[in-house]
Amino acid sequence: MDPSTSRPAVVIDNGTGYTKMGFAGNVEPCFILPTVVAANESFVNQPRALTKGSNWLAQHSAGVMADLDFFIGEEALSRSKSSSNYNLSNPIKHGQVDNWDSMERFWQQCIFNYLRCDPEDHYFLLTESPMTAPENREYTGEIMFETFNVPGLYIAVQPVLALAAGYTASKCEMTGVVVDVGDGATHVVPVAEGYVIGSSIKSIPISGKDVTLFVQQLMKERGEHLPAEDSFEIARKVKEMHCYTCSDIVKEFNKHDKEPGKYTKHWRGTKPKTGAPYSCDVGYERFLGPEVFFSPEIFYSDFMTPLPEVIDRCIQSAPIDTRRALYKNIVLSGGSTMFKDFHRRLQRDLKKIVDDRILASDARLGGNVKAQPVEVNVVSNPIQRYAVWFGGSVLASTPEFFAACHTKTEYEEYGASICRTNPVFKGMY
Repeated sequence: MDPSTSRPAVVIDNGTGYTKMGFAGNVEPCFILPTVVAANESFVNQPRALTKGSNWLAQHSAGVMADLDFFIGEEALSRSKSSSNYNLSNPIKHGQVDNWDSMERFWQQCIFNYLRCDPEDHYFLLTESPMTAPENREYTGEIMFETFNVPGLYIAVQPVLALAAGYTASKCEMTGVVVDVGDGATHVVPVAEGYVIGSSIKSIPISGKDVTLFVQQLMKERGEHLPAEDSFEIARKVKEMHCYTCSDIVKEFNKHDKEPGKYTKHWRGTKPKTGAPYSCDVGYERFLGPEVFFSPEIFYSDFMTPLPEVIDRCIQSAPIDTRRALYKNIVLSGGSTMFKDFHRRLQRDLKKIVDDRILASDARLGGNVKAQPVEVNVVSNPIQRYAVWFGGSVLASTPEFFAACHTKTEYEEYGASICRTNPVFKGMY
C-alpha cells in the first residue's frame, strides 16, 4: 500500500483573486492568500558585462539568487509597495492561468512556506475553472509531477466541488446549478448527478473585481479625496464591509436621501506616502455596487443581461428532464455572493421570470391545460466564500479519492496526456 494514501491530501483552490489551501478533512482552509507573486526583476533588467574580467560565476550566482527572490500573497503586496525592485504579477486572470512561471513559483511557496509539507508524501487535489482547455490541465500535471514529484494528482472542476460542499451536512444532492461568482470570472454551471452539462455552461464578464471598480468609480465621481495609489484597495474593503443587495433601487435611493445619517458610513485611513489622515463618506455605492449583477447597464455598455436571466437561459438550455431539479437547487459559491440578501434578490428575480413564462404558456393554451408551478430555490450557505475548497476537502477525505487520482506511475508511462480527461465531463474531451 502506498504510504502517501494514509496521509491527508493537500487541497489547493487557486482563484483569480484569492487562493485557499489546506489539508483534506479540515472544515476551513489553513491559509487564504491573494493570488499574486512579487518577483525581483532587478537582475534581469541590468546590462550584462561582457568584458574578459567579468566574473561569470558571480553573475550566475546573482541570477540564481534573483530567481529565488520572490514573495506571494500579502507579503508580495507589501514588498511591491516598499521596494521598486519587485514586480507584481497575477498568475491567474479571469479564472485561467496566464503566467505558468509565476504559477509554479506560487505553488512552490504554498507548499514549502505555508503548508510546510513534502509534496512527495501527499496526494494533491487542485481546482480548475469549467472553461479550462485540456492543454492547461497537461501543464498543471507536468509541473506537479516533474517539479514537485507528487505521488498522485486530481484536478477537480470548481462548481462540482461547490455542489458537493453544499449538501454534505444534510443530504448529498448532486444535481443543481452552481452560480460561481469569483473575483475574476462568473460561471453558471448546471450539474446533473455529479456530471457537468458542458454545452449549457454560461460565463459572463461581470465579477467581483468589476463591483470593486464600480465602487471606486462612484466614489471618485462624487469627489471623495482618496489617495490615488490606494483607491482600488479602499474600494475593495468598502465593498467587503459595507455593500449589500437591495430589493428596489428607487426605494433605496429615497431611504438614503431621507435619513443620510443612518445609512451613510464613514471610512477613515492614513495616506501611505505622507501619513496624513483622511476620511470619506460611503453612500449610494453601498447598494449600487452589487446592483451591477442585476442591472449591468449601470456599469457596462456592451453586456446587458442580468444574472437571473443568464441562470434561466442556462437551465432552459439543459435537457428537459433535469430542469425542475436544477431550478430547485441553485447553489451560490464564491466571495462575491456574500453580499447581504444576495440570494433573496436572486431567488425573487428568477421566480418572476419562471412565473411569467408559465402565465404566458397558460394564456397561449387558453386555460385548457394548467402547468404545474416550478419550485425555485436559491441555496445560501455560511461556507459559500470557500465552498469550493470545502468540497475539495470532503472529496479528498473519501476512500474513493485515491483511486480516482492520476498517479506518478501513470504519468511516467503515458505522459501528461493522462491529465486531459476529467471524469466529471465524461466523454467531452
